Amino acid sequence: MLSDIQIASATKMLPITEIAKQLDIDADDIECYGKYKAKLSESLYKKLAGKKDGKLVLVTAVNPTPAGEGKTTTTVGLGQGMAKIGKKAVIALREPSLGPVFGVKGGAAGGGYSQVVPMEDINLHFTGDLHAVTAANNLLCAAIDNHIHQGNALRIDPCRVLFSRVMDMNDRALRKIVVGLGGKTNGMPREEGFMISVASEVMAILCLSESISDMKERFGNILVAYNMDGEPVWCRDLKVNGAMTALMKDAIKPNLVQTLENTPCLIHGGPFANIAHGCNSVRATKLALKMADYTITEAGFGADLGAEKFFDIKCRKAGLKPDAVVLVATVRALKYNGGVEKAMLAEENLQALEKGACNLEAHIENLSKFGLPTVVALNRFGTDTEAEIDFIRKVCEAKNADFVVCDAFAKGGDGAKELATAVCAACEKPSQFKYLYDENDSIENKLKTLAMDYYGAKTINLSAEAKKSMVQIEELGLDRLPVCIAKTQYSMSDNAKLLGRPNGFEFTIRQMRVSAGAGFIVALAGDIMTMPGLPKAPAAQIIDIDDDFNISGLF
Repeated sequence: MLSDIQIASATKMLPITEIAKQLDIDADDIECYGKYKAKLSESLYKKLAGKKDGKLVLVTAVNPTPAGEGKTTTTVGLGQGMAKIGKKAVIALREPSLGPVFGVKGGAAGGGYSQVVPMEDINLHFTGDLHAVTAANNLLCAAIDNHIHQGNALRIDPCRVLFSRVMDMNDRALRKIVVGLGGKTNGMPREEGFMISVASEVMAILCLSESISDMKERFGNILVAYNMDGEPVWCRDLKVNGAMTALMKDAIKPNLVQTLENTPCLIHGGPFANIAHGCNSVRATKLALKMADYTITEAGFGADLGAEKFFDIKCRKAGLKPDAVVLVATVRALKYNGGVEKAMLAEENLQALEKGACNLEAHIENLSKFGLPTVVALNRFGTDTEAEIDFIRKVCEAKNADFVVCDAFAKGGDGAKELATAVCAACEKPSQFKYLYDENDSIENKLKTLAMDYYGAKTINLSAEAKKSMVQIEELGLDRLPVCIAKTQYSMSDNAKLLGRPNGFEFTIRQMRVSAGAGFIVALAGDIMTMPGLPKAPAAQIIDIDDDFNISGLF
């Protein structure tokens, strides 16, 4: 059996100029990064401004498991399947972070015969967008410490600096550090800590900005610290938001690549959904809507995280109105939620499947709250039995959700034609898209809606620190922003060990902060970390390159 990278390496890619032609993009409107990837120029937005938008489809999933669910594989397969049935579609994905690539999850370019290419470039640096995010973020951090060192005219309280340094790598040793050691010339010592770049507010701003001027204004609105009198200090007070924007001048442009079957894909922005809002950029999505009849995008992790944030944050902020949702499930994931160990997932186990199907049912019910047609796509694995597949079909029928088996991993677009047909039909169904909560609700009520009505908690518990932060956010007049909950992706609760469909639990918010530039409030639940760590045997140990520059071990 060929590995993902072996399949990708054997594929004949078309020059990116040919992919652009499929979308009627002139050569003058692309900026090539080699033969097979390019950025789309600013002028293209103006040319397409008057065109009617196509249909918008979100791909989400049940809660992820260590076995992997294949949400990106299904997303890419759906795009390829659309082409197979004669539909013009564009896929819009997030950019992979180096943290998971070298950690435990691996790359994020799909799998099998349903991938975006060049997969090694996409997973390793790509066009440098994440490095630009890192540089812009850390420029602001340097400006904060330099301002304190150079006399501190803004009277920044070193103990109340809110903005953290980042790097695009899993490094637990940097979660809590002290900067400024070594004497007066090295700055004022203070506690600091790194986050992973994809959790940065700079990344969130990249993904939610409509234009470069909007980005600059949002950077200026970042709350960086409080002064000695308890008053807010903003990025604009340090006068570096223009320089940060200059670092992002290329990163703000969406990237164009292709699938294994030479269909177009935009990849832009990469916030995690468990610690950020988990969606690709507004600019890429809106551009795709102008270029195709169907835009197929995905949101990170399960529907309890990525999908909710896509609807309540991204769609709300950008004025997007989706037409349908695809909910990816696997037999393996539902058996895992039913208590089966990872090593035993290949064996038929209808009892465990019945026990774990409650996770699928919960996500179907939750997605219905947004008023959109839902298609359940079963991402087929070779070990799935007909009895197991039939059981899941019946679960979906009982919930009035369309059900399709997708075999895109093994068959590419041919394995997703039935799914593509079902999604096209779903997009024609009447829908009444709505948000889960009113933006004008109090912060606490929004948290209760998410935790109790959506996750299934009995009650919420706000720590003393979270309550204090909530009052400060209210005093700033920013309490009417949507809420972005950072929590474990493995459970609908704040406890990764509570699988299936937990209920009656207490949902604890331990910390809260406002991302004023991005335009949402971040609530950290449970023990979620904004800087992940590497596993005992990280994927980096098996990634290698030979004398001919052929990369191996990347998956």
